[in-house]
Amino acid sequence: MFKSLTRVACTAARISSGTATASTSRGLEQLLRPALCAPSSVTCRPFTRSIWMLCSSGSSSGSRPGLLSSSRGIPSLSCGCGGLHTEGDKAFVEFLSDEIKEEMKIQKHKSLPKMSGGWELELSGTEAKLSRKTSGEKVTVTFNVNNSIPPTFEEDAQQGEKPSETEPEILSSPNFVVEVTKQAAAQSLVFDCHYPEDEVAHGEEEEESDIFAIREVSFQPTGESDWKDTSYTLNTDSLDWALYDHLMDFLADRGVDNTFADELVELSTALEHQEYIKFLEELSGFVKCQ
Repeated sequence: MFKSLTRVACTAARISSGTATASTSRGLEQLLRPALCAPSSVTCRPFTRSIWMLCSSGSSSGSRPGLLSSSRGIPSLSCGCGGLHTEGDKAFVEFLSDEIKEEMKIQKHKSLPKMSGGWELELSGTEAKLSRKTSGEKVTVTFNVNNSIPPTFEEDAQQGEKPSETEPEILSSPNFVVEVTKQAAAQSLVFDCHYPEDEVAHGEEEEESDIFAIREVSFQPTGESDWKDTSYTLNTDSLDWALYDHLMDFLADRGVDNTFADELVELSTALEHQEYIKFLEELSGFVKCQ
């Protein structure tokens, strides 16, 4: 190929030394044309556009972007809030909107139910504190609705049985702490209580078993929020039943009995459901970037 180009160039030099005529120019064009064509191609193929031409817009292309330009149109997925918005986010928001409507339909209590027995309620987010004063004593019950709903395990329907069409009621049964304070005492008696899944009656002759149980008992300094781990803590797992019954009677005399435990479940369930709906609304606003 290079040898042919050399011979063509030499011929052109010899021709250019003479008088240039129209016929000579046409002859030179005929000599150069085969050198510009692919050897195996019958017809001549025009030059392909260079990479530089593809990348640059060119003076005559106006505002049209180049084929390989990095500024080709990619759909913007962000807004003025700086957050990301996708089709998945849109579907998520629609789901949350429907979920909030359904939860509000089944909401049993629009306002929190009141406890009987003269208990005063204080709320701090998901934490609730019930307190009452009687005969020189102050009784405080504290609980948190977080992680207060026990897991539900659906049993497989046996052969021939139809699965239940109604879903079981979701109840919040939180652990709660009872603190009894006396005016003349420097320490408070503290009970760590819970709702056992399967509470076994203490005696066969008892007509009604307690729906809550005492897990631990300890003395803690009065007025201090942080309890000391160095204080002796009595675990009731291996406790004598007679002593345990006296502790339960001590709580019942101060208004913490089965009735209180039932009402506490109702209050905690209403508070937990209220916080759940609030969480869904905040989640929807977060996804929508509002």
